[in-house]
Parts: sequence; C-alpha cells; structure tokens
Amino acid sequence: MKQFICFLIFLVLGSCQYFEKQVPSEKELLQKELKSINWKEVDEYPSVADCEKINDKKQRQQCFFEIMSQLIQEKLNTDTLSVLYPELDTIEVKVTVFPNATLKFEPQFPKDSATYDTISMDSIIRARLIDFPKVNPAIKRGIPVKSQFILPVVFKEKDNK
Repeated sequence: MKQFICFLIFLVLGSCQYFEKQVPSEKELLQKELKSINWKEVDEYPSVADCEKINDKKQRQQCFFEIMSQLIQEKLNTDTLSVLYPELDTIEVKVTVFPNATLKFEPQFPKDSATYDTISMDSIIRARLIDFPKVNPAIKRGIPVKSQFILPVVFKEKDNK
C-alpha cells in the first residue's frame, strides 16, 4: 500500500508539468490589449463646469458642444465679420482640447473661399476666440488625451429696429 501511495504521489508531482499552460509573453499581451482598444472614441468627452453634473455620457457631450458653440458664436458675433463679409452666414471651427486643458481654434473655410480673405478672417477669428472657461480634457482609460471636433458657427444678423 505504501508503495502504491508513493507511486501515486510521484505520478501526480511528475505529471504537473503536463498541466502547465503556455504563458503569453509581455509583448503578445500588449499587442492584444492595444488591438482591443477603440482609439476613435474616448471614455469621457471634454467637459466644462456647467456640464459636470450630468451623468449620461451622450447628454454631457451634447451639453459641452452646445456651450462651446454658444461661446464661440457670442465671441464672433461682432460687427467686424458681419460688415466685412455680409454674405458669410456659417463657418466651421476646428476645436482642439489638449491634455493640459488648453484650447486651440482653427477656422475651416469652405472650398470656394477664394471670395474671402482667409488670412484676414483667420486673424480676426483667432483674436476673438480667447478667454474661454476652463475645459476638462477628454479621458481615455483614466488618462487625459487630446481631442478634436468641428463646430459649425452660425452668424446671426442683427435686426435694425
């Protein structure tokens, strides 16, 4: 009986190597994880203080876009652009939010912008788009990341009453 128990223990200990699974290397695990990440989307969109209390991701994103559009429109609704370019009703502004919470604005002019002085318009727009409230950057896997989006800016005509 002792011999049988010793044989059984030897068999169990000797056969453990057959149950070992192949452990993937660190590089393989990293590549697998990198492929599983959707780099086109962020976990949390950029946000301003007014939108922080909203819990729903889509509603918070919509709130942020509405506030940013409104702020840009308020800053650009001055007589300068309306007088210089009365036929211009909408432009698109590319907004970049960097991980350190700084903002960059780049006007996107239409393809037929030959009728406009884009250099002059660009300088006017960049001069007006300053002093924005603090914007929290987008978050991807707990890390602040750079995000970009394009907002349409509609110029409102003032009523002459």
